[in-house]
Amino acid sequence: MAIAKRISPASQTMNVAAHVDRLPWADITGELDTQGCAVLRGLLTPDQCQAITALYPDDAHFRSHIVMGRHGFGRGEYKYFSYPLPDLIAQLRPALYVHLQGVANRWNEAMGIDIRYPAAHTAFLKRCHEAGQTRPTPLLLQYDAGDFNCLHQDLYGEHVFPLQVAILLSEPGRDFTGGEFVLTEQRPRMQSRAEVVPLAQGDAVAFAVHHRPVQGTRGTYRVNLRHGVSRVRSGQRHTLGVIFHDAK
Repeated sequence: MAIAKRISPASQTMNVAAHVDRLPWADITGELDTQGCAVLRGLLTPDQCQAITALYPDDAHFRSHIVMGRHGFGRGEYKYFSYPLPDLIAQLRPALYVHLQGVANRWNEAMGIDIRYPAAHTAFLKRCHEAGQTRPTPLLLQYDAGDFNCLHQDLYGEHVFPLQVAILLSEPGRDFTGGEFVLTEQRPRMQSRAEVVPLAQGDAVAFAVHHRPVQGTRGTYRVNLRHGVSRVRSGQRHTLGVIFHDAK
């Protein structure tokens, strides 16, 4: 992989992998199994959040810029990072993957899906790249007042890692109001269930990309999930999206 770009000295003040390792993963994986999502409290510091947000105006860090309204995705915009990723993001991606890989394999086994994920993120990316999925998918999203993100799934090719992470970079109540993270779950022959996930600055939410297993009275079945962001009522909201598979 290419050498990562530097964000700022703030990204170097903490061993990212060690910090991720100290999170309460037993509780996090339990929430993922029961709810399809889980909050990772204090994943980033305010300084790290501000350092990532400050990258948004500089297109040198990004491979593409998407205006949601042009594609019917909602209102707002986002930019996909280019390789090499900024170093903080380059460290976060494999550090989080290590802890989510076991959940992904267990879910696939429960749903009767034969795909298994290797222990290291580099090995999974190699699988993606050999299939032509070579474009990086971590992204930085920006919402202004009135913006929102329609319910969707981040599927970019044949190879999909079944979990992803979104990190709130802005401070609710100070930088923006509204703009809640929303997850919906469609179970067979039932109406959709909505989950609103409150986050503070630096908190992250890990969640199912596409589907997850649920234990029913007649065995395990798959439920389909979509995620989005409700309308921002004032201010400006930034989010870092960490997706573990690359895109075609």
